Amino acid sequence: MDIIKTYFNAEKAESLLFMGFGIFAIILSVYFFFYLKDSFWKGLAIPLVFFSIVQIVIGTKIFTRSPKDNLRVENFLKYEQQKVQTEEIPRMEKVMKNFVFYRYFEITMIFLGIILMYALSNYGFWKGFGLGLFIQCAVLLSLDFFAEKRGHFYIEHLQTINQKNQNNDK
Repeated sequence: MDIIKTYFNAEKAESLLFMGFGIFAIILSVYFFFYLKDSFWKGLAIPLVFFSIVQIVIGTKIFTRSPKDNLRVENFLKYEQQKVQTEEIPRMEKVMKNFVFYRYFEITMIFLGIILMYALSNYGFWKGFGLGLFIQCAVLLSLDFFAEKRGHFYIEHLQTINQKNQNNDK
């Protein structure tokens, strides 16, 4: 159960990073938008705020959900071991498939940000907007990389537990 607890504690810790980056980016955006007032900074502020809201919402959801998920899975292992196979592994498989979608979306947004920075480099607003996309999606991609890696390790552990349970039933 230590691996399960470690997984959910790491999820909770990373959710704090999500929220922290989100709050920092919103504060930075307010400064850019209202104090620097140049079109470049206003362009930069928009994707920072948008993706910051996403980061804060996701981070908050994971932070509040992780302890409940941890308790739920530990109860499965103690009292209803078949639910690891029927509920938790399918839930995690869905989560892992979602990471593929997130990765492609984030990479696409990074490339779009680069294109906006260089193709429209004479337009300060779009250059800033592109940089904001690049920064925020690079942060999201980095955090999702570690979450996905952790998820693979966790699902492998669940499958090992499930295999042991099936062997014990025979």
